[in-house]
Amino acid sequence: MPKGITIVGLGPGDPGLLTVEAWRVLQSASEIYVRTRQHPTVESLPASAVIHSFDDIYEHSDTFEQVYGEITSRVVELGCRSQGVIYAVPGHPLVGEASVHRILALAEKSGLTLRIVEGLSFVEPVCTRLKLDGLNGLQIADATELALRHYPEFSPDLPLLVAQLYNRNLAADVKLVLMMLYPDDHEITLVRAAGTGDERVRTIPLYELDRCQEIDHLTSLYVPPLSEHGSLQAFQEVVARLRAPGGCPWDREQTHRSLRPFLLEETYEVLQALDNADLTCLNEELGDLLLQILLHTQIAIEQGEFKMADVVSQILAKLKRRHPHVFGQVQVSDAQEVLVNWEQIKSEEKNHDRVGGTTAGVPRSLPALARSQALQRRAVRLVCEWPDIGGVWSDVEHKSKRLREAAKDAQEKELGELLLALVSLARWMDVDAECALREAAERFERRFQDMERECAARGKQLAGLEPSELDELWGKAKKLSG
Repeated sequence: MPKGITIVGLGPGDPGLLTVEAWRVLQSASEIYVRTRQHPTVESLPASAVIHSFDDIYEHSDTFEQVYGEITSRVVELGCRSQGVIYAVPGHPLVGEASVHRILALAEKSGLTLRIVEGLSFVEPVCTRLKLDGLNGLQIADATELALRHYPEFSPDLPLLVAQLYNRNLAADVKLVLMMLYPDDHEITLVRAAGTGDERVRTIPLYELDRCQEIDHLTSLYVPPLSEHGSLQAFQEVVARLRAPGGCPWDREQTHRSLRPFLLEETYEVLQALDNADLTCLNEELGDLLLQILLHTQIAIEQGEFKMADVVSQILAKLKRRHPHVFGQVQVSDAQEVLVNWEQIKSEEKNHDRVGGTTAGVPRSLPALARSQALQRRAVRLVCEWPDIGGVWSDVEHKSKRLREAAKDAQEKELGELLLALVSLARWMDVDAECALREAAERFERRFQDMERECAARGKQLAGLEPSELDELWGKAKKLSG
């Protein structure tokens, strides 16, 4: 053959599944380089050809990056010979073959001709065995890449096929990632040696994935969709349907402005669930809050303002930009240094010198305590703080004394100063002032209701009780409510 590279797909493993073209090319070869001999079809290659493999690279390399890099260099070097090279890989050359894509890029730079001889991939025999429609949303992932992720990047509403699940250690990593999205007992199916006489299929719960002894280099994993839709795409489809012609009249009438009170209400209901440590309620309320976000996004889509991809890409870019110690080369020593860097980056992004400074982004619509604490948190990242909490206590005592001595027309101002000092104290104690007051109000309400019930049980009215009786009832209520 002339100078250049011919890459041949060996199919899933049964020599009978080689294409006619692939067999013709292989039969005419005097030598064939295979990525690995660990593939059933290799044993059936033409006896007239000398078979070379790159298995030695796997043995002396520490990472797949090194493996594929060295294979690429060798294949391109062989392709520069006058007779060129035939490089044979499992399956289809462009499905799950990292070395092939590297060779394509380097061959183009080197000016080498390159020919792809197609073969069946692992996908077709797996689809045949499991009776899957490959066009019905089938997602395909590489196990080695999936294992490196912190969260799966695909939809749980669509079927997933994971290739190259070559050993139990890799299966353990893949399992942990999948468990971020699927229930631990979600049924999955292992398919080994699909398209060969040794084909085996086993369905197990997800948590057992890495316990299977038969996992090897010919193993693929099928993950069926969740029984109920659970993706953001499905959520947005429902919201878009509600807003579409023929949808819900109420939803269709809403605007960004009309939805404002609902966004605030749902936010406070999430906070209530957090305060009550009610995870069942939190699960529901987070969904209600997310509905508001998707409604606003859908309205923006309809009005040509922005799309969900814009919302997501913007926040992703912001998170990466503001975490250079995670996504870049910046080194930090502690969380305080992270906050200082964060404010500096924000200042550079928004040019705060022109639009109001560090505190300009704190919404005025926040409750007063929450806004005060947010303003202080931002301010102390850039200016000197009390050296210790003793200074804060002294400030609280000083402002308390000023309030006691204040004239009638100055009491509101001095009370505000005292409240601001108490917010500073809460920050030093690592307490959220807004939550602390909200929880105190909840306790007060429970205690007062307990007093009313106890008073009614005695056949009396609260308004008619003596101070000593009120003290007794209040003390009893405090013991009941904590």
